Amino acid sequence: MSEGAGTGLMERMGALRAQGIHSVLTTFTDLHGVPKGKLIPLEALPDAVATGAGFAGPSISGTGLPRMGARSEYFGRVVPESLRPLPFMPGVAHAVCDGFAGGEPLDTCSRQLLKHQLARLHERGWTFHVGIEPEFFLLKQDAQGRWGVADALDQLPKPSYDLKAIARNFGFLDDMRRHLTALGFELQQMDHEDAIGQYEINYRHDEALAAADRYQLFKLTAHAVAQQHGATFSCMPKPLAGAPGSGLHFHISLTDAQGRAVMADPTGDLGLSTAGHRFAAGLLHHADALAALCAPTVNSYKRLASSDSASGTTWSPVWKTVGDNNRTCLVRTVAGRIEWRLPDPSCNVYAALAGTLAAGLDGMDSALPAVPPCADDLYQLQASGQAMPPRLPRDLHDALQALAADTVLREAIGAGFSAEFLRLKRGEWEAWSQQVTGWELRRYADAC
Repeated sequence: MSEGAGTGLMERMGALRAQGIHSVLTTFTDLHGVPKGKLIPLEALPDAVATGAGFAGPSISGTGLPRMGARSEYFGRVVPESLRPLPFMPGVAHAVCDGFAGGEPLDTCSRQLLKHQLARLHERGWTFHVGIEPEFFLLKQDAQGRWGVADALDQLPKPSYDLKAIARNFGFLDDMRRHLTALGFELQQMDHEDAIGQYEINYRHDEALAAADRYQLFKLTAHAVAQQHGATFSCMPKPLAGAPGSGLHFHISLTDAQGRAVMADPTGDLGLSTAGHRFAAGLLHHADALAALCAPTVNSYKRLASSDSASGTTWSPVWKTVGDNNRTCLVRTVAGRIEWRLPDPSCNVYAALAGTLAAGLDGMDSALPAVPPCADDLYQLQASGQAMPPRLPRDLHDALQALAADTVLREAIGAGFSAEFLRLKRGEWEAWSQQVTGWELRRYADAC
């Protein structure tokens, strides 16, 4: 740590101490996208910045670190700029960490993965901007351990924008407003979504790394606030059969060194420049492999199904095509930017963004041709029995197979992370494949 940086850190610590901060919650993200960490005293912050807060490497999902030796320790190096008091944990400041092992950046750390992709972009003088749209459910377990929506009165057949549910759950929403505002979020809207128990909270876009950090802080906050209100903040993509699932849409754009839009052209088809069309083509070209990163759970593919919804509406982005303000397409263009509709809230947001950027850049560098735009409601087209565009993988197994076969994407995100991701997710698929569900018992136990 340089003398100037050390002085700046001391000043920052002094400011935190003056605000009553005595501890720092040092957080990192495991391979599954889950925030993890530990509390350290404020006085230990300089060492956590220079060397890192220490963790047992093999105890963290996806590090690939051994049980012994110099590289068995995972060190989370605090990013000083991320320090800020947590309004829902009095006396505690939050800090984002980068993963290191053996004094080197850890190639299985997803935040390091995204930083590596952004470094490629910065060589071109470009900046990657992302707006992330968190959708989530408020759930609750009953005495028998069965999951359901936390608000038992939330039962409308078409619940989008239900103001009665907002009034009943205003305590949770207003606490989210207070805490997120105190944490520096620029809130834009809160609403009840299209499934019972489902909400969306939108906030201003940011540069990609900051956007990913902010989303992880959003999750940390939402988990704590929901628990305070007797509910569970759920990132499960599809907790309710017959209802729409939750997405985590990425609104993405690029700017050059002069701040000019790289992918937008008001006079171009779909409002995109040639570079924008090639980026979109890269996303669709690598979509099957990206599904593993952006929709990484068994449950993700219950959302990614062209099935009926109790509300009469579904927004599932099943088909690999692009359309102007067309929510039935995997890529939606709006106001000169690209909305990538594949990700869901169970993803590791750093890995999903890294893969998204790598795929788009490959589309640019390979000069992939523009994908013909789709002007159809694809659900109506499907109902009419007409030929459909190619669709995404139907399950996690096929998505993992696609990622394993996509050499370009795997090399871009790194061999270490790819190997650990495939190993853990194949294990997840195998574990699911050995389960016998209630549906199977009801259908087959006395039917054969």
